[in-house]
Amino acid sequence: MRHCSHEWQVNNGGRGLYELTQKLQAWLREVDAWAGWANLFVPHTSASLLLQENADPDVRADILDYFARLVPDGDPDFRHRNEGTDDMSAHLRSVLTQNSLIIPVREGRAALGG
Repeated sequence: MRHCSHEWQVNNGGRGLYELTQKLQAWLREVDAWAGWANLFVPHTSASLLLQENADPDVRADILDYFARLVPDGDPDFRHRNEGTDDMSAHLRSVLTQNSLIIPVREGRAALGG
């Protein structure tokens, strides 16, 4: 059994949903992974990973809008405020999602959707 590891830096413009599928597929080709599991992990406490479709951009917009309603920035009940009005809401949104994903790899590609 072979194990491979890699770390990506994702430069972003702030809150949003960022596509990682192409990075993952390219890395799987680079390491010649044919079958197994890809374990993705984000260590940042106010970021998370989501597995969603990318065909319709409305899905991503709806997800962001929903979280904005569910956990609004600047909620007056938040005690943690020293990193800005959007920080505590980002922490809570990450708690409601996940910080890791395990994705099957089949025939050299991440087995996603179809």
